Amino acid sequence: MKLWKGRFSKAATSSADEFNASIEFDQRLYKEDITGSIAHAKMLAKQGIIPQEDADLIVKTLKEILADIEAGKVEFTIESEDIHMNIESILTERIGEAGKKLHTARSRNDQIAVDIRLYLKKEIAETDHILGQLLDALAKLAKEHTDTVMPGYTHLQRAQPVTLAHHVGAYFEMFVRDRSRLADIRKRMNTCPLGAGALAGTTYPLDREYTAQLLGFDGPTRNSMDSVSDRDYVIELLSAFSTIMMHMSRFCEEIIMWNSNEYRFVEIDDAYSTGSSIMPQKKNPDIAELVRGKTGRVYGALTSILTTMKGIPLAYNKDMQEDKELTFDAIDTVKGCLALFTGMISTMQFNKQNMEASAKNGFTNATDAADYLVNHGVPFRDAHGIVGRLVLTCIDKGISLDELPLEEYKEISPVFEQDIYEETDVELKTELTNTRAKLEYLQQQSDEKSSLQRRLSDFKKALSHNEVLEEFDRGIFESIVEKIVVVNQHELEFHLIGELKLRENIE
Repeated sequence: MKLWKGRFSKAATSSADEFNASIEFDQRLYKEDITGSIAHAKMLAKQGIIPQEDADLIVKTLKEILADIEAGKVEFTIESEDIHMNIESILTERIGEAGKKLHTARSRNDQIAVDIRLYLKKEIAETDHILGQLLDALAKLAKEHTDTVMPGYTHLQRAQPVTLAHHVGAYFEMFVRDRSRLADIRKRMNTCPLGAGALAGTTYPLDREYTAQLLGFDGPTRNSMDSVSDRDYVIELLSAFSTIMMHMSRFCEEIIMWNSNEYRFVEIDDAYSTGSSIMPQKKNPDIAELVRGKTGRVYGALTSILTTMKGIPLAYNKDMQEDKELTFDAIDTVKGCLALFTGMISTMQFNKQNMEASAKNGFTNATDAADYLVNHGVPFRDAHGIVGRLVLTCIDKGISLDELPLEEYKEISPVFEQDIYEETDVELKTELTNTRAKLEYLQQQSDEKSSLQRRLSDFKKALSHNEVLEEFDRGIFESIVEKIVVVNQHELEFHLIGELKLRENIE
């Protein structure tokens, strides 16, 4: 039975019902829908809009429905169209008239808006956790390979020698920025749309601040039409997810090349490889290839929602139902790819000899030879041309720069002396690069320590002026709290200065 039957004299066709229904995919929002409904019922009772005993019964029954859903005892129906109507119908079946009061001062428009925000906040936290595991794996890999020499590339041509640690460190920085983007998105979307109604609010005396507090939001949204009619936070998240996938795809492309017989830089673990159905010698980098391929899948979700939203007038339109299915798929794809990618890079074995030989044989130390000349008074453009002639000589002879005799160096430029071999020593140059990187890291750590000491000093001063704190002091709070992490709907984790962590139950 449709909840809007009073307006209609004719039932929809079964095909129209199927086309209109979203329960097949939005049922994954059941927990968020029930959580939002519990908060709404508590607020209605607090404001005297519905009797307290009705609210208590609604809350009790919704919790029972949640338990039944998670136990697999509930079947959703297309007739009830979506997760909101399915749960409300089950509620009404169980408690009768009291259940019909839950939807007071609420529309499905603000209901779905709060559901999707609650769901995305949870998924952002989970994705951030997996990204943290990936960063740990990359850090471990870099630490193990500070002395592993390899060619650095531009235009896919060997350019300058680097270490594998330096190469991996580039991706580390990319994924660090990815985490920061997720944090920014979560912060921007952390407002509660409940109370916006269909588009213009309600005449009921709602306490939107209370509802927002119960649901762990920073506060209510400010404009009711905006609350129900935009999905820019979904677009932002899909954009951030697309960037994460792009970063993984770039690394996967390199791993695929490094795994080839032409490079032989890396051996992918058997657990993350497959064979050929016809060629018994093959070991294919299928996981890396699939991560690369699924990047397009996430891009598609972003493009789809952008296209859907571009022509929609204010406020809510049914088109916006299309925001969920592809978003859910993108979330699942990103989390799955991150987990597999982390496992793959954690188990790869690197062929250090091949990597170092490639760095030496590809004239990656040619720039160092040019710099040598510049440091001895030769203009860079002249030095560039001189070293170019040296490279041609080495190619003709089939040798590397460090194998070229000194007399042949001098034939092209008399500036060269015996110490040129020190300047073009690939291992020595990469060791110097590592040393510089370590010094920069130590300086950064020192700066952070100094900053921490200053904050601790400020904190002590604040305490000395406030022996007993009788009310919240924002300055003291901000001086000791680095960040707050939402563990779940009942727990917060406070990250304090000095790497101390405290968990607090907020129920």
